[in-house]
Amino acid sequence: MKLTRIGIKDRSAWEERGFILPDYDVDAVSKKAVEAPRWAHFGIGNIFRVFIGGIADGLIEQGDLDRGLTCIETFDFDVVDQIYTPYDCLGLSVILKGDGTRINRVLGSMAEAVKATQRDRLKEVFTSKDLQLVSFTITEKGYALKKADGSYFPYVQAEIEGGPEKATSAMAIVCAMLYERFNHGKTPLALVSMDNCSHNGDLLKQSVTTIAKEWMSRGYVTEDFLAYLEDDKQVSFPWTMIDKITPRPSEAIAKDLEDAGIENMQPVITSKRTYIAPFINAEGPQYLVIEDSFPNGRPALENGNGVYMADRNTVNLSERMKVTACLNPVHSALGPLEVVLGIDLFADGLKDPVLLKMGRTVAYGEGMPAIVDPKIISPQAFTDELFNDRFPNEYLGDTNLRLSTDVSQGVGVRFGETIKTYVAQKGTAEELVAIPLGIAGWLRYMLGVDDQGNAYELAPDPMNEELTEQFKTIEVGNPNSLTDQLVPVLSNENVFFTDLYKAGVGKKIEEMFREMIAEKGSTRKTVDKYFG
Repeated sequence: MKLTRIGIKDRSAWEERGFILPDYDVDAVSKKAVEAPRWAHFGIGNIFRVFIGGIADGLIEQGDLDRGLTCIETFDFDVVDQIYTPYDCLGLSVILKGDGTRINRVLGSMAEAVKATQRDRLKEVFTSKDLQLVSFTITEKGYALKKADGSYFPYVQAEIEGGPEKATSAMAIVCAMLYERFNHGKTPLALVSMDNCSHNGDLLKQSVTTIAKEWMSRGYVTEDFLAYLEDDKQVSFPWTMIDKITPRPSEAIAKDLEDAGIENMQPVITSKRTYIAPFINAEGPQYLVIEDSFPNGRPALENGNGVYMADRNTVNLSERMKVTACLNPVHSALGPLEVVLGIDLFADGLKDPVLLKMGRTVAYGEGMPAIVDPKIISPQAFTDELFNDRFPNEYLGDTNLRLSTDVSQGVGVRFGETIKTYVAQKGTAEELVAIPLGIAGWLRYMLGVDDQGNAYELAPDPMNEELTEQFKTIEVGNPNSLTDQLVPVLSNENVFFTDLYKAGVGKKIEEMFREMIAEKGSTRKTVDKYFG
């Protein structure tokens, strides 16, 4: 059995083994997408394939969408070469239920995979009048143009100086392609960020328009183009909230799939450290709340699994519920800390009553009081589902190292927003304990040495090099080695969106960190001190 368009034509072989196949003509919906793109997507990794690709698959099955997705990759071309091309853009969704059972479904909704270097094809996609939306799952760092000190990254500066023809990163390429669309009829379009960023639509708009302004000042684009981008009746940037826990591909699942008769299912780690496979393992629950702002029309997204169409305020409240209070802060508070404690899987960490109490305090005790009920999703029910069903799902195999990826890019949203709310309401956030302990745990994780003195490799993060250099004089076993090394981080409003010292928690985090480096085993003792 081969995961290819020809391979799945032998339906009986797949269905006898419990695999669900598309009931639509994959070739036909792919051909239509190539001829007249309607929905394009940047960032074509695991979450896109299983969630967005899964939604599109369901819409096609139901007759709510008549063509597949145009998949665009700007960062890691190995994904196209190793995962899309050999499998004819098919994906195999493996939904892992808490009782250990699985739902295996072949997804045929991904029509083509386009590399950013295929500029002519990108221009065809963006100048198509049928194109209604371009969505994004490029992670928080994909929108970043500037370093912590406020200066542009060197590659961004080069793109600014070189103009649209020199664009290589996602934001510059999008801006360049929108200029093509502007010059070919100014057809409206929705650009839909589906990343875990607060006010993600505004973040996307800010990045694109920043590049456009820099190009305009250098004569590469016109003032009319900037006006086009800033007119939400022409180009909209809807806000969204997205939620589906999608771990790295499991080697055990790959073996099970191969044992079932499917060829070549092994995961790969690309040259850019993308962990990906022909299949995508993920949990079943999923939520996607989308601001209904689509100036060129849209598919019937409301009929998609887990999709809610709403106004901006409802999206904002839903996003704050999930990203700043109930889910992501728990991951960011416990994930790096559990790495330090030598715990591999997130679900295993929550079997520890002390860590569970800390996690519940982050969400129920400190996060939820700082949010407003979005109504369409109950914060209490959402968080109950997390702690009762989703977080304990050991079959997901979600690792703490994955949850430690790019934490520096998320702490402002996941912790800073709650801290700012406490300051706004009470004048200080000094009463917080679990969130400061989580921040201290992340900084302790950045030392690259676990609680027993064993070294580990840090997960990818844009600030790894900077923080490693900054913390190089801190020694585990010598608490006096901590002087002022944490100050530039904890006071950096580019990182936390606020100065944590002015918020009343900076010194507390320093003290917690100092306790964690006192000696071997002191990180465990520190967690026990506060939540034991």
